[in-house]
Amino acid sequence: MKNNTIKFIDLFAGLGGIRLGFESAFKTLGFETECVMTSEIKPHAVKTLNHNFNHNFFVGDIFQIRNEFIPDFDFLLGGFPCQPFSSGGKRQGFVDTRGTLFFEIERILLEKQPYGFILENVEGLVKHDLQDKKDNIGRTLSTILDKLDNLGYEVNWKVYDSLEFSLPQSRKRIFIVGSKKSMINLDGNIAVYKSLDSILEKGLSTIESDFTKKLFTHFKIDNLYGKSIKDKRGGSNNIHSWQFGLKGEITIDQADLLNQLFKQRRKKQWAEEIGIDWMDGMPLTLNQINSFTTYSEDKLREMLEDLTHKGYLKLEHPKKLVKENTENGIKSYREYDFTKPKGYNIVTGKLSFEINKILDPNDIAPTLVATDISRLAVPDGSGLRKLTIREGLRLFGYPEWYEIPTKENDAFDLLGNTVAVPVVEFVASKLAHDYKSSINFEIKKDALLVEDTL
Repeated sequence: MKNNTIKFIDLFAGLGGIRLGFESAFKTLGFETECVMTSEIKPHAVKTLNHNFNHNFFVGDIFQIRNEFIPDFDFLLGGFPCQPFSSGGKRQGFVDTRGTLFFEIERILLEKQPYGFILENVEGLVKHDLQDKKDNIGRTLSTILDKLDNLGYEVNWKVYDSLEFSLPQSRKRIFIVGSKKSMINLDGNIAVYKSLDSILEKGLSTIESDFTKKLFTHFKIDNLYGKSIKDKRGGSNNIHSWQFGLKGEITIDQADLLNQLFKQRRKKQWAEEIGIDWMDGMPLTLNQINSFTTYSEDKLREMLEDLTHKGYLKLEHPKKLVKENTENGIKSYREYDFTKPKGYNIVTGKLSFEINKILDPNDIAPTLVATDISRLAVPDGSGLRKLTIREGLRLFGYPEWYEIPTKENDAFDLLGNTVAVPVVEFVASKLAHDYKSSINFEIKKDALLVEDTL
């Protein structure tokens, strides 16, 4: 640190959310901050970072940046991708991190020896590659912690849920924090909750499509709050496409048949009868369906053919489980078994629908992921519309001045992989207080040394 300015580098920067939380925390304690290097390779992320921040040194692929080109800094920030280390390591246990993105963090910390760091990853990292189901953490996280410890850092970690930080989204992420001086206490957050309504815009244009028109012929707006729309899953908060005639209106008997088939196709008894390994949703033959319904065979056949014609069902062969030995280990996948008779199966997954979930303004949003955000809808007046980019930014705690100057799909891709800024700010504040205490201690120690020499 020089002139009360904290220098940091931001790796795998994404939208720069870790940077925002870090800078806010340190500035609250009176420090100036300077980002001396940013690394990011995704083009629309680079465009967004350049739009919102000034950069002293912007680099692309961190693998290509040699140690001697990296400026000195006080803190490393890194929301490194959740990348499995290696299939070889997964089979044998992790003894190395070479060739992984975490290794780039490791080699930079080893070379530059900054005061501390903040790393962020998905909650699944905690138990990735469990050696024993009773273990608290898996070998992946254990390896990371050991490597950081061996670099001379006092390391602590904790999983936080953004829901507890005034954000109406449940997003659980692990934060790993290291300091050269002391173990950082990551406890102490006082949970504050808010509903989705607190971040929603009002009075925007709503969707006028065949999908929404058919939906509103069967449901009122307030009956749609919190509902998912998917055909391969059920539950009290789910609506199937046949319930609002998306692919064509059906009879009461056909709806009853679909609901029965929906449940039966997941039962393990059919896998044994068909002669395949069980999977979650198998095609059932006319005879198999006839065994659990009360319709005549002719009527059953007629209904099944009509539902297949409309697109609610698909006539297909069952799939067998195939395992192959590859140089990277055993690869498993499913393929059609053409030796088995065809059966009827529910055809449409949730990503096939224009809208797959309608958020409840009085509740919270689920964890936002890149593949789903564009298919979320929110009530606005008497209609439905897509979640806006601004609302997406608010769900992660980004400031109102922040903008994503890209196509909507690219913006949602970035949002689905970003961090909750208030969570970062809380974690960074813990590190900032530790750093300030360390500086004050060094100042007092130097003052005592001066007194002793006088």
